[in-house]
Amino acid sequence: MNMPTNDQQIDMATVGDLDPVETQEWVDSLDYILREAGKDRAIFILKRLQEEMDKAGHPLPFTANTAYVNTIPVHQEPKYPGNIALEKRIRSLVRWNAMAMVVRANRVCPGIGGHISTFASLAMLLDVGFNHFFRASSTNSSGDQVYFQGHASPGIYARAFLEGRLSEQQLENFRRELQPGGGLSSYPHPWLMPNFWQFPTVSMGLGPLMGIYQARFNRYLEQRGLLDTSQSKVWVFVGDGETDEPESMGSLTLPTREKLDNLIFVINCNLQRLDGPVRGNGKVIQELEAAYRGAGWNVIKLVWGADWDPLLEKDQDGLLRQRMSEVVDGWYQKYSVESGPFIREHFFGANPELLSLVEHLTDENLPKLRRGGHDLEKIFAAYHAAVKFKGAPTVILAKTIKGYGLGEAGEGRNVTHQQKKLNEEELKNFRSRLGIELNDEEVGDAPYFKPSDDSDEIRYLHERRKALGGYLPNRGVKKAPPLKTPDQEVFKEFFEGSGEREVSTTMAFVQIFNRLLRHKEIGKLIVPIVPDEARTFGMESLFRQYGIYASQGQLYEPVDSKQLLYYREAKDGQILEEGINEAGSMASFIAAGTAYSTHGINTIPFYIFYSMFGFQRIGDLIWAAGDMRSKGFLLGGTSGRTTLNGEGLQHQDGHSHLLATTVPNLVAYDPAFAYEIAVIIQDGIRRMYEKQEDVFYYITLGNENYAMPPMKEHNHEGILKGIYKFQPGPTDAKMIKAHLFGSGSLITEALRAQTILAERYQVSADVWSVTSYKELRRDALEVDRWNRLHPLETPKVSYIESILKEEEGPFVAVSDYMKLVAEQITPWVPGGLIVLGTDGFGRSDSRSALRRFFEVDAECMTLATLDALRWQNKLDKKTVQQAITDLNIDPEKDNPLTL
Repeated sequence: MNMPTNDQQIDMATVGDLDPVETQEWVDSLDYILREAGKDRAIFILKRLQEEMDKAGHPLPFTANTAYVNTIPVHQEPKYPGNIALEKRIRSLVRWNAMAMVVRANRVCPGIGGHISTFASLAMLLDVGFNHFFRASSTNSSGDQVYFQGHASPGIYARAFLEGRLSEQQLENFRRELQPGGGLSSYPHPWLMPNFWQFPTVSMGLGPLMGIYQARFNRYLEQRGLLDTSQSKVWVFVGDGETDEPESMGSLTLPTREKLDNLIFVINCNLQRLDGPVRGNGKVIQELEAAYRGAGWNVIKLVWGADWDPLLEKDQDGLLRQRMSEVVDGWYQKYSVESGPFIREHFFGANPELLSLVEHLTDENLPKLRRGGHDLEKIFAAYHAAVKFKGAPTVILAKTIKGYGLGEAGEGRNVTHQQKKLNEEELKNFRSRLGIELNDEEVGDAPYFKPSDDSDEIRYLHERRKALGGYLPNRGVKKAPPLKTPDQEVFKEFFEGSGEREVSTTMAFVQIFNRLLRHKEIGKLIVPIVPDEARTFGMESLFRQYGIYASQGQLYEPVDSKQLLYYREAKDGQILEEGINEAGSMASFIAAGTAYSTHGINTIPFYIFYSMFGFQRIGDLIWAAGDMRSKGFLLGGTSGRTTLNGEGLQHQDGHSHLLATTVPNLVAYDPAFAYEIAVIIQDGIRRMYEKQEDVFYYITLGNENYAMPPMKEHNHEGILKGIYKFQPGPTDAKMIKAHLFGSGSLITEALRAQTILAERYQVSADVWSVTSYKELRRDALEVDRWNRLHPLETPKVSYIESILKEEEGPFVAVSDYMKLVAEQITPWVPGGLIVLGTDGFGRSDSRSALRRFFEVDAECMTLATLDALRWQNKLDKKTVQQAITDLNIDPEKDNPLTL
C-alpha cells in the first residue's frame, strides 16, 4: 500500500478504500476495544499507532476538524426533562411579543430600530438555558453569569414581560427610554437598566473577552479564599459574525491553560452578518471548530436536528457526510429560503445514492429538516454535556437560521438583520405559525399577548425559574455592603512630604499601594492588575510578598529564585499579571470592579499600565466599564508626552486625559505630588466603596523624580475639586501679577517659570496645582445649567470661578497633554486662559529637549505670560521681543503640531 509523503495532505473523503475487508477488521478491532476496555484504552491504542507512524517518518496530516455532524451521538443524548409542549407554547408567546415590541416601536417612531431576526434564530437556545440551566444569584450563591447576545434583547424583554418583571408600558417604550412610564434600552446596558442587565454586549467582541476573564476571576476569588464560586458557570452567547472581531478570539488560550471548565460559549451560527453570509465561500462552524480545538477547548458541534438522524444512520458509505462537508455556507443559507424541489436537486441531487436516501420524503418535508440549533432535545444534550465537562472550557457551535420562523418576512435572507416591520399578511402568517390566539382583526395591531397568571404556561415559567434560584437577567441581587474608608494614619507619611529625597509620582503611588495592601480590612480585597509592566513601575517588590495568581501554582524554579524580589507564582496569589495584554487586563478590571454586584463582595481593582496603552488602545472596554458601573482605579503610568523621555511616538501619551473626558462616570486626575495621590485614592475608596457611588477613577503617574512637598491642610478640598494655590509669588506690591497653572510633573516647569518671572521681569506669579480639569469643567457645567434653569434664584458660582474671582492678572496653564485638556475651563477663567500643551506626535529625546520642542518648558511659559501681559498693556512689545532672545527661544521654529 503506497503511503503519502510528509508534504502531502490527505482528504479522507476522497481516498478510495483499497482493501475494504482489512479496513473492516480494523474497525471491528476498535469496536471490540471500546466495548471491552473502554474509551481511554482505545485512545491509548490510537495514540500509540500515531507514534509509530511518526517514528516511521510518516506523521499523520494535522486537522483540527471533525466531520460536519453533531459531536454528541444519538445514543448518548439524555432524556429531555421538561414539558416540551408547554415550553413550545411559552417560546411562541415570547417570540410573538418580541416581534410585536419591535414592530410597534417602529410604527410609533419610524426608524427607531430594533432586531427581530437574531432572537428568532436564538430563541430555542435561550429557552433551554432559561428553563433548565441558567442559575440565578441568591443569598447563598452567585449563580451563573450570562452574557446575552445583544441583538437578541427583544426576546429577553419579552420573556421578562411574561414573568411579570416588565410592564406592557415598558415594552411599548422599547428604544424610547425617555417616555413616561420608562422604557427599555436598545441592548444590554447596566447603566440604563441597573436592576436588569448585568453585562453590556453587542457585536463588538467585548462580551466573549469579558466572559473569559469573568470565569478566570471567579476562580481567582475561590482560590484566594474570598468566595466560593465553584457552582457558578459563565455562559457567553456570541454571533458567528461577531467572531470576526479580534477581541472575540484573541484570548482563547487563557481559559484552557487555566482549565476554566466553568466557562461555556454558545456561538449562534446562523451563517449571516448584517450584509450577507459570514462565510459564503467557506464553513464558519468548521473554521471555529479548528480555532477552538486548536486552543484546547472542548468543542461540541450542534449542526443537525433529529430529522437528519435516520438519514445519517442509513448513510453507510459516508456520502451524506461528505456532501454535508463540501457544501459551503452560502449554499446552506440559500437552502433555508428555497423550496423542496430545489433542495432535492441541488443538495441531494449531487449523487444518485443521496437522492435515494430521501426518496421517501416529500418536497414539503425537505425544507423542514431542522438544523441543530432548532432542536430542543439536541440543545439540551449539548448543554448537559457542557456543564458536566471537566478540565477545559466548552464551546457549542450551534447551527441555526437567521430569522427562523419569520417565513417570507425575512427567514434566512440577507435583509433579515434589518427586518423591523411586518405587514398585516406577514403578521397573520407569523400568528398562525406560532398558534397565538388572535383573530384577523386583532392581529393587524400586533398586540402583546400574555396568558393569565394562573395559566399552565405562566405557572411553568415561574416554576422553572424558582427551581434555578430566581430570574435572569437580574443585577444587584447580592450587592455588597459598604466598606469603611482607611483613615488618615494610613497616608500620614505622604502628607509629610519626602524632604530632600526625590521620587516620582509612580514611586509615591507604589508606596501608598503597599500601605493599602497591608491594611487589615481592605488589603485582601485589593486586586493588583499589571500587563507585564510591574518592574517598569517599580512594583516587583510585590511579587514575593503577595504572589502572582497562577491556578496551578509555580511548577518551576524561577531564574531569579535566589534574589530577594524573585518572580513568585502561587495558587492564592493576589496579583493578576496579565502579560502583554491590555484588553485582558481591562477585562479583569471589569470583573473585579463589578464583583460588588455580581458576587456581593467588594474587590478593589488597581490596574496600572502605560498611559499611552490605555484609552487609545482599549477605549471600548473602558466605556463598557462605565456602562457596567465598574469601580476601581485605573493608573496611567509613565504619563505625559515629555515626561517619558526616550521612548518616542508610540509610547508618549499626551491625550489620555482628553479621552477620559468622554466617559461620563470616570473621575480623572493628573496629580503632581504624593500627597495629592494619597488624598485622591482615599477619597476614591470613600466614594466608590463607602458611599457606593457608581464612579471609577483614572489617575496619571509620572516617572520624573523631584522632591515631594508636605501638604497644607487647607488644600484638601482643592485637590479633589481640581485646583488649589500651591505656591504664591512674591508679595512685592510693585511687581506685576500673573498666575501659572501646572499639572503633573510639569508643575516643576511652572515653578521654574515663577522664579524666572520674578527675578528677570519683576512679575509675581502664583503657581496653582491643577489636579483635574475634567472635575472643574463638570462642576462649572452643572452650575451653569442650574443657573439657566433657575433665573429667579440667587446664581450659584462654580468652584473655579469662586477661587479666581479675587485674582488679577493673566492665567497661563501648562500640562504634558494636548491644549484641549486645559482649554476645557477657559470660559470660567477671568479674562480667559492661555494654554500650553503637547499637541503633535511624540519624539525620543531628553526631557528638556522635548519640553522645548513642544514649547511647554519654563522659558516658553515665561514668554507666554509676558505676552499675555503685553496684551493687557502691562508690558511693552520690546520687553517681550527681548525676552525671546534672552530665553533662547527660536521664533522661526516649526510648529510641533505639524512636524
